[in-house]
Order: sequence, then C-alpha cells, then structure tokens
Amino acid sequence: MKQKYIIGMLLPLVLMTSGCNKKEEKKYFTLWNECASLTKLKEYVEDTTNPKSDNFIPKEDRIATFDMDGTFIGELYKTYFEYNMLEYRALDDETYVDKDPDVVAAGQNIRDFVREDKPLPSHFDMVHAHAAAKAYAGMTVSEFDKYVKDYAKKTPFGFKGMTYATSFYKPMLEVFDYLEDNDFTYYVVSGSDRYICRALTESIGVPSNRVIGMDVVLKSSNQGEEDGVNYTMQTGEDLIRTDELIIKNLKTNKVKQIYQEIGKVPVLSFGNSSGDAAMHNFCLSSSYKSEAFMLIADDDVRDHANLEETAKREANWKKANYNIISMKNDFKTIYGDGVEVVPFSFE
Repeated sequence: MKQKYIIGMLLPLVLMTSGCNKKEEKKYFTLWNECASLTKLKEYVEDTTNPKSDNFIPKEDRIATFDMDGTFIGELYKTYFEYNMLEYRALDDETYVDKDPDVVAAGQNIRDFVREDKPLPSHFDMVHAHAAAKAYAGMTVSEFDKYVKDYAKKTPFGFKGMTYATSFYKPMLEVFDYLEDNDFTYYVVSGSDRYICRALTESIGVPSNRVIGMDVVLKSSNQGEEDGVNYTMQTGEDLIRTDELIIKNLKTNKVKQIYQEIGKVPVLSFGNSSGDAAMHNFCLSSSYKSEAFMLIADDDVRDHANLEETAKREANWKKANYNIISMKNDFKTIYGDGVEVVPFSFE
C-alpha cells in the first residue's frame, strides 16, 4: 500500500516534468496574412518532406534559390543598393581620386535616373557591371566588405527609421527559417556583386558560401601582371579586386552559376523580376516536384511602388505559372515597426 501511495504521488510530478521538457511547437509566418502563396508553400513543404509521399525529396536535394534585391531586401529607393553605392562612389566619395570616366558617366546616369526620373541607357545592367568593376579595383576583399557595410549604414532614399543594412522584407526572412527547419538548403542568387551580397546578408546569418552573384577577377596583392596559374601567393598577401568583369549574374547566367556552384537543380525558387525567370524555369524543370514564387511590389503605402508596372509583371508571372506573393495583401508588415515611407529627398 505504501509503495502504491508513493507511486501515486510521484506520477503527477513525472508528467509535469515531461510536459515542461517538451518543446513548444515553433510558430512560423507570424508576419504573414493567410494567403494563397503561403498555403502553397506550406503544402509543398509538408508534401515533399513526408517520407510516405510520392513527392518526397531527400534532404540533400532540397535546394531553394532566392534572388536578393526586391525579393527579400528593398530595391525601391529608387533603385538597387549597388547602383546607389556606385553613384556615391563616382560622384561624392572624396577618397576616390583617380576617377575613371566610365565610372563617373555611369554614376551620373544613376543620379539622373534617381533624381530626375531620366531613363537609364539601354543595357545599363552591363554598363553598370563594367563601371563597378573599375570603381572598386585595387581594394582588398576586406576593404571592400568594410566599404559596403559603411555605406549600408546610410538611410535609404524615401524612407525613415531604417538603413540599407536593415532594409529586409521581414516576412521573407521567416521563409528562410521555415525552409531551414525543414532541411532545405537555401542560396542567394543575385545579379548584384557577390561581395556586396555577402556583406548585406551576413547580419541575417546567410553563410558566405551560399551566396552567388556578379563576379570580378581577384588577384593576389603582389601578383602584378603574372597569371595566377604561374604565381604562388605568399603568406601575408591579400586578395584584391581587379577591373575585369567575369560575369553579370542575370537571366540564364543565373542558371549557369547555380549548376556550376551547387551542382543541383533547385526545387524552390523565389524572385521578383524578369532577371529571375530563367532561374524559375530551371527550377520547374526539376525531376522532383517544384514551385517558383514571384514577389510583386504592389504596396504604395508601406513602400514605393509603380502599380502600373507591377500589374504588367503580375499578369506575366501568372501566365508563366509562378506563384504570386503580394507585398500589399500577404505581408502584415514589410520592413518592421518604426519604418516610414517619405517623399524622396536627396540632400
């Protein structure tokens, strides 16, 4: 009787202790409204991670690719971070003494676009790429990383309450967490400079080896004109940027870089522009069940948006069978509390 009494006394305590040790179920997508895109993503992940499903994908093949600008970090100030930084480098940076004419011209093109709404020259993505290679040539990779992070401390045009460094779409960061917890490996695949992307995404925990972007040739600081296959880097030397562009990572170049660096076809792809369509189509060609998502900038209250252009994009993405993420309808917040959209000012 005494033994039964002791067991009876201990049983509730054991149950209480086991309850305390049990992990509370993690809540995902607290910054999203219920919407078709979110439902599609959750159903997809639940299906492809279920070992009993015909659509099960092994962990090693759960690859997700994300564009950066306009997909999980702001780009409507009024253009890409790297464009605004080049404008500053070309026209305002007093430390940039030997200004290359091509760099100055590209910087002025960006300034005229941002401040005067003048259209950028045709194929400006390549004009910018070559100018950017020249603008930062001679910097070590660590000097460039610091340069990017220092510029990113500035307040973006058209906003109050955030810096470039904090201008992430907060709901999209929840997608990273959700996928990682379901054993997906995600990569940032951007048209922006690889080292800019690394500098900007370091604060949100994106591993540097999962960042793919525009590339320039690097060389050792004492290498001179000698080819790297013939030169042996010595202890204490730095890697420096050169003015030679390797690749502008847009459209089909994204596909080439994904396969070259990852060696697998992604099964999930997230983007926001025509520069991401090839990446999406590559994803949708996977032998596994796959999905592609396009984010549309349709919120002209919490962000700056061209609603006419956005409507055209949305129609095109629907025809391509991409899932649409609406910033206006799907996000409870964009940049988080305390961020205010204001008229553009360039003082």
